[in-house]
Amino acid sequence: MTRLGAIFAGGQARRFGGDKGAAEVGGRALIDRVADALRPQCDALVIVGRDWPGMARAEDVPEPGLGPLGALAGALRFAQSHGFEDVLTSGCDLPDIPRNLAARLAPGPAVVAGQPLLGVWPAALAARLLDHLETCDDRSMRGWIAAASARRVVFDAPIANINTRADLAAFATRPDLVD
Repeated sequence: MTRLGAIFAGGQARRFGGDKGAAEVGGRALIDRVADALRPQCDALVIVGRDWPGMARAEDVPEPGLGPLGALAGALRFAQSHGFEDVLTSGCDLPDIPRNLAARLAPGPAVVAGQPLLGVWPAALAARLLDHLETCDDRSMRGWIAAASARRVVFDAPIANINTRADLAAFATRPDLVD
């Protein structure tokens, strides 16, 4: 199985009030923390929706501004065109990814319950997702998860999601992050 890791990072981060992906905890950008967690679980990584040093870029499909589904469609298309069988996905604001995420979710389609951006998606779903985007009014991740019959996998511990500066400050005080 060849697996692409995809980090969704094209959002506007309105609630955060700035560039979430570049925000730092312990001297490391959130994007880099996500990449560090995904890298051992994948054969290659891309960032979707923006440039980031040292990482390949995939574009949102069919266009920017469609939120996570546009990012997922871009990641699936990138995976298909580069010979990957599936895609392990994460938002750039989920720096607390379990080291066994891919193993727990495979085979896809599957997502972490309560964290719909953490998922494993077969690359073969690319055309079906594009059709969903063109024909369905519900462009939410939850709507696509239902349409794709993705499994929801429950994890015992909550996974940090950084949506606001207060979330970032709280994450930075975790004992495993404090020097």
